Amino acid sequence: MKLAANSTTPQIGDNISRQTLFWLLITNIAVLSPLFDKTTPWTLGICAICLLWRVGIYVGKVAKPPRFLVTSLAIGAATTLALVSKEIGLLNALVNLLLLGYALKYIEMRNQRDVRVVVLAGYFIIALTFIDHQSLLNTAHLLVVTLINTCVLVTLYQDKHSLKHTAWLGSKFLLQSVPLALLLFLVLPRFAPLWLVPNMKEAQTGLSDSLAIGDIGKLTRSTELAFRASFTNAAPINAELYWRALVMENYDGMTWRQEEGIKKLQKDALLFPPSRPSPASISSEGQDTAKQDKQKNKPSIRYQVIAEPSHQPWLFGLDVAYSQDDNVVNMPDYRLLALRNVDQRMSYQVESWPKAKMDLRLSARQRQINLELPSNSNPRTWALAEQFKTQYPEPKPRLWAMMRHFNTEPFFYTLTPPPLGPQQVDDFLFENKAGFCVHYAAAFIVMARATGLPARMVTGYQGGEFNPQAGYYSVYQYMAHAWAEVWLEDEGWVRFDPTAMVAPDRIEQGFDAQFDPALSYLQESPFSSLRFKSMPWLNELRQRFASIDYYWSVWVLGFNQDRQNQVLSGILGDVTNTKIAVFMGLCISLIVLYIAYSAGLLHFSTQGDPISARYQQVCNRLARHGIKRNDSDGPNQFAQQIIEQYQHTAPQLCALMHTLTQSYVALKYQDLPADDYQAHLTAFKAAAKQLNWLLLRAKVKKKFTLA
Repeated sequence: MKLAANSTTPQIGDNISRQTLFWLLITNIAVLSPLFDKTTPWTLGICAICLLWRVGIYVGKVAKPPRFLVTSLAIGAATTLALVSKEIGLLNALVNLLLLGYALKYIEMRNQRDVRVVVLAGYFIIALTFIDHQSLLNTAHLLVVTLINTCVLVTLYQDKHSLKHTAWLGSKFLLQSVPLALLLFLVLPRFAPLWLVPNMKEAQTGLSDSLAIGDIGKLTRSTELAFRASFTNAAPINAELYWRALVMENYDGMTWRQEEGIKKLQKDALLFPPSRPSPASISSEGQDTAKQDKQKNKPSIRYQVIAEPSHQPWLFGLDVAYSQDDNVVNMPDYRLLALRNVDQRMSYQVESWPKAKMDLRLSARQRQINLELPSNSNPRTWALAEQFKTQYPEPKPRLWAMMRHFNTEPFFYTLTPPPLGPQQVDDFLFENKAGFCVHYAAAFIVMARATGLPARMVTGYQGGEFNPQAGYYSVYQYMAHAWAEVWLEDEGWVRFDPTAMVAPDRIEQGFDAQFDPALSYLQESPFSSLRFKSMPWLNELRQRFASIDYYWSVWVLGFNQDRQNQVLSGILGDVTNTKIAVFMGLCISLIVLYIAYSAGLLHFSTQGDPISARYQQVCNRLARHGIKRNDSDGPNQFAQQIIEQYQHTAPQLCALMHTLTQSYVALKYQDLPADDYQAHLTAFKAAAKQLNWLLLRAKVKKKFTLA
């Protein structure tokens, strides 16, 4: 677009205009706002001091701070950050250091060059923020921040415009950058990162690698989204949606933990990722050919998962899950693990084989780990387990008898069970008989181990809320669940969920079928959008908004190399480097030509600045009607001649010409305040437009007759 020229355009080194200072005040708050959760109290305090000092400078109450003060603040802040970097994390420390540099540079600005430095630093902070805030709402927020930061640059070159016009110009510049951004997004290859950003020390959410009896009960009161999943074909029923996240095999009588060997594999996964073959390539040894073919032809389920930031490496999949994504590790205990903590939304593809068997052979070490129980603990549970073993010598009937025990005895499923003593399982089985999934799974595993059957705890999520607008499942933290797995000969690890015997509706129909949302997960979330689930039209609106965010995650955040190749193939056919180079060259050439023309760097005529060109256009049209302007006539003299000659026959022409001339002279030859400049520019454009229409109609009628 063309910027209106004026004689007071500031030059490099000029003082900063008041409008620029005003936009800088807004920009300072806007740029820092998305990172308030990353700032330390020291950083926040110094930024607040800098902002208040700038406000004082703007209203003329204080002078610019001396350089030694700014330098002292910078040294003190950097020293403090170095001391607390271990506590807040290296990346958080670097972010705080950047924010401090931005704030301190902001307070010591003295000329327009300093303003440009602050604006460029603002763009860098916005880009840094986008690494950790990629949801649709956060992206919209950052676009607004980018617009405000751009408006500061606009005011350096056009400080005579109103705030509204400055915002409009900034928006126009951003829109002009969209084609180039889309081209780069579409064409640039998706390389794996060549360097690793240190993890931010954030509060971890969701499941943990250790589990005490009450831990999942805390999660069932959270409305936070854990992940979303969309299936290629028909999705399993709710009762089959067991999303595996963690496997815990060590038990000390109070807490379940991951086995140390698995934890070491997780720690070394980035350098030495463990390998687990896909269930599609496994055939059981010793089976005949027909059985092997049947094993290979077992149906699989394909789906895409978009995990929310949890700052933990656990991923989610249905049994038996396998992913070929480069950033996903297929763990030996049939879990999925991210190579790095999930610090931002992560999309990955999964294929699951529900009928595949897990570990048909169990090593002596695995057997020992999954049979261990703390000595002298839960004696009454041991006695009950011996009764089951005596009555049911075969493993499978014994396990199902244990499952029926939870159904025939007066057990109660609740999110607020009474407290347990040191003998947790005994207290639960024989005294309280009230608990939730962890209570039942732990009691079942202890009984199975006591009878000589290897068993372990699995935690994850069960169920999901289906969104019919976009066809995906949303899984929330309140759907966290725990179940048991028991190893059986010729079957491997088999899932047993005692919760299904006590609260079948919880498994078959979902969490809401068992518990009142208002008394469970909504109790501590008064502003959650899940409150609209009971109101059909509001719930539909909620799901539509969620669908927009989901599509953003799929098509923008999930735009990987495969999807990029698909899009380019649809545009170019066979994708080759030559075609991509030609396509990029053509698009960039068109974009550069358009930007050059819009910025006034490229002209298709010999006209001067836009205001003079518009005035000359009106004069040329008048000349075609015989009203010619002499070279020696100034604008006011020319207008006066027209008024004297046509004030009776064409009063509207005279009135418009008077308005046009007054605004033209003011714009070209007067030093106007910003508001007056904008008012005259608006009046000038309106008068020129009306004059052109008037002259066009007069040409058709061959005379001036319009009053």
